[in-house]
Amino acid sequence: MLTDTEGIVLRQVKTSYGRRMILLFSKKYGKISAGTSIAERGKNKSSLALRPFTYGRYELFKNRDSYNINSADVLKSYYGIGEDVDKYMNGAYVLEFTERVLSEEVPAPAIFNLLIDFFDLLEMRKKGIGTLVLAYQTKVFKYSGVMPQLERCAVCGEKKAAVKFSVKEGGIVCSDCLQSIENLERHTLIYDVKFGILDILKYFTANPLKKLENLALKEDAGKLLQKIIRDYAAYYLDASDLKSEKLI
Repeated sequence: MLTDTEGIVLRQVKTSYGRRMILLFSKKYGKISAGTSIAERGKNKSSLALRPFTYGRYELFKNRDSYNINSADVLKSYYGIGEDVDKYMNGAYVLEFTERVLSEEVPAPAIFNLLIDFFDLLEMRKKGIGTLVLAYQTKVFKYSGVMPQLERCAVCGEKKAAVKFSVKEGGIVCSDCLQSIENLERHTLIYDVKFGILDILKYFTANPLKKLENLALKEDAGKLLQKIIRDYAAYYLDASDLKSEKLI
């Protein structure tokens, strides 16, 4: 069956006889692996569309067990990201993070559109790149159905003042429930709710990514939120030990 789809290249791997496997985040089919014999070198429209950080349209031959890319067109190439080391490393991290959280052949249109928005902002952003990454990850939690509870205690469900954030409980914890958790000696991933991190997470959740264009967190808040988000992603989405994480 011949079909086509918009897609974002996550990565590519060389195989035998000049073929490559492209890991494509397609709008129509979700994350798929597709083989192709399109030459890697050259400036034709199809070869350019097979590079990471490319948003394109892809003609696919689809059978029961596999996909093959017959041709491709570039819709937008974020070449500006590759010209800045900091942008490139953070962009590579987001691609790997996205690859890890997506399921095979399960469409995720909200995350697909979010990733395009992220690259639009990343390409032109001058500072606060880490803030943009944290906002992206927070919104991925929302679209993946694992958004932490920020309004009520994640243990008792009451709307009480938060004293801690618990990864394992899935959100904020009140003082009464914190004591019971600590008595059970089963809690390790627990953090202080300082530097306004709860308000930051709520703001990330409530606003489109493009509205965060000029937002840059202070260093202390950014570091704490980064640790919480990475531990949360590892616990709920199995997004840990990312190779690109060491670069940033």
